[in-house]
Amino acid sequence: MEKKNSIVLIALIVALGGFLMGFDASVISGVNKFIEIEFDLTKLELGWAVASLTLTATLAMMVAGPISDVLGRKKVLTYAAILYTVSALGSAVAPSFLLLVIARMIGGLGVGASLIIAPMYIAEVAPPERRGQMVSFNQLNIVIGISVAFFTNYMILQLGQSEAAWAQSLKFDEYNWRWMLGLEAIPAILYFFALFIVPKSPRWLAMKGKYDEALRIMTRNSNREEAQKVINSVKESLNDGSQKNKTPLRELFKPALTLVLTIGIVIGVLQQITGINSVFFYAPMIFEQSGIGTDASFSQAIYVGLVNLVFTLLAIFLIDKIGRKPLLIFGVSGIVLTMFLLSYGFSEATYTLTNESIATLPAEINKDQLASFAGQTYTDDVSFKTALRETLGKELVQNFESELITAAVSINSWLILICILGFVASFAISVGPVMWVLFSELFPLWIRGLAISFVGLINSAVSFLVQLVFPWELENFGSSTTFLIYGVFAILGLLFIIVKLPETKGKSLEELEKILVK
Repeated sequence: MEKKNSIVLIALIVALGGFLMGFDASVISGVNKFIEIEFDLTKLELGWAVASLTLTATLAMMVAGPISDVLGRKKVLTYAAILYTVSALGSAVAPSFLLLVIARMIGGLGVGASLIIAPMYIAEVAPPERRGQMVSFNQLNIVIGISVAFFTNYMILQLGQSEAAWAQSLKFDEYNWRWMLGLEAIPAILYFFALFIVPKSPRWLAMKGKYDEALRIMTRNSNREEAQKVINSVKESLNDGSQKNKTPLRELFKPALTLVLTIGIVIGVLQQITGINSVFFYAPMIFEQSGIGTDASFSQAIYVGLVNLVFTLLAIFLIDKIGRKPLLIFGVSGIVLTMFLLSYGFSEATYTLTNESIATLPAEINKDQLASFAGQTYTDDVSFKTALRETLGKELVQNFESELITAAVSINSWLILICILGFVASFAISVGPVMWVLFSELFPLWIRGLAISFVGLINSAVSFLVQLVFPWELENFGSSTTFLIYGVFAILGLLFIIVKLPETKGKSLEELEKILVK
């Protein structure tokens, strides 16, 4: 029991990189509204502020695996902790949009490294019967980080309205978005020091020919006979792939790896193309489109984080019991349903400003300019916002978009909330955690670092594009069409899972290599 607890503790510490990734990525959801105004950003510039982190994360994924093959998994994670700290502090004090983006991009290097290496390390130390569960610790920590970011954003927003002397002295109102970004430095520093008690990956040590040290570490968590068996399996795997190590990039595209590479690419694309990071990174913006106002949109974003957490825990409980494929089929089916319902909900919305609702708008808005709007109904959000910008000007509409939508929209806001939460639940119980488990299982040891980096690169590149264009899509296509596009991609992914995906639960990494790599 003590040995099992030890390996669980190590996995939990390593998975704290996931917490930082989740926090770093989603904290921007609360920042968007304020930096758009402060730096006078276009919708594509706003998308760039969000997606810039993912761009460098994508670049880091290209090299994180191979670098970890040289330096070791633990050392790369330590460097990632330093990058997170620098990014948090730099973002908090950034005096310009350019420097904010640079600080976010530094954090992206940490995100890319930890996103690839943390699950890889855990898979290499976990026993086969618990590998799915323990690799999912990383996804669990990602969603905890997302939840904490939503919560701290809301709390800082509330503290900014507080009359308490200490809150006013810290200028939560004036520096709200800077506080939101800067808080990440605390867990980043803790992660750096916690990694000192984590041992090197025994499989990595064996790959480097340090068999005695690998055996010594492995016997901390299992008996000597089992540890020696694993070391022997690693030796056999490395010997089988010894010639392939000379040309790893070309070997990745050889026929023997076609199946695992195709699965990795499709699942990697599917996880992002269905729009999960549009929800995580723009949650308050989406909820504002349903007319509930700024404060309520921030509080509902907390529900997104909590649902994500609960259903990720459920996935971790189920993944080694019912398997990877059933979870994916169930969850992606839920994504299809909720995306089409979201599209329907927004397509049914209408926008009408009455004399009464115009009177409730902030004093900064010239009510006389809106006289022509009174009683006029718009059937989609794009035409309504376009008309507002033509009448009031871009800057004023940008500053008071939430208030204008709230005053005009007629929509089933409960349907929107339930569908968003249903989408997050479907993602969290399936493609969220299952993708990283599959990545850690599919590829043979001799090319695992490069292969996971490659499919992770594709996953991150798709994520970057989704984040970059989401504000532009809302402005030009509208909410209904945007969510419809996500639903269509989900259907295509569901068909692939049903037809092509094998089950991997309960098998050792070496057994899976013999089955999947011909």
